[in-house]
Amino acid sequence: MNDQEHFYQALFDTVAEFQVMPEVDRKLCYEYMEPLSVPKGTILYPAGKVPEYHNFVVSGFMRNFHLNEKGEEITTDINHGRRFFTAYVDFMNRTVTRENIQAVTDCEILRAHRDDVDYMYQHGTIIKEYTMYILQYHLEVEKIRAREMATLTAEERYRNFINGQPQTVHHVPLQYIASFLGIKPESLSRIRRKMLS
Repeated sequence: MNDQEHFYQALFDTVAEFQVMPEVDRKLCYEYMEPLSVPKGTILYPAGKVPEYHNFVVSGFMRNFHLNEKGEEITTDINHGRRFFTAYVDFMNRTVTRENIQAVTDCEILRAHRDDVDYMYQHGTIIKEYTMYILQYHLEVEKIRAREMATLTAEERYRNFINGQPQTVHHVPLQYIASFLGIKPESLSRIRRKMLS
């Protein structure tokens, strides 16, 4: 296995949970997806631009965030494990995004340019189907998150988060998790102390 083969194997293994990727699709991934190592703290794609890349997180943690009217960072998405990661709606519609995409830790990603994604959709056998599945899944997760934000207490939201993403808590700063859950950092600290006592 060469230095970059593990990037692609991580993608193939993840897709295999849905459907085994045919050889034609694998070849397209090798040709059109670029391996990239991203240092912690890097803003890969800033707000105010049309997202140009679809990213697959091989390792590490990334987040989407925007600034509210007070200039505070509001985290809207955090990956937990290997998954595709972008500003989905703006990427698909080629519209200017309000979101920044940042590497929270050192990350390894595979990325494909928007035009190359279209080419892969046209010439692959399952790539478009899988991407649509991921988009639908992401939108469903967002619906669940919106419902939880409206109906659950801060402690319930945090408990659900750590049950669903136990590793994230060890790698992502508390203020990003608090923002993602709609909780003030000091309130989340109190909740964590209560849970530990």
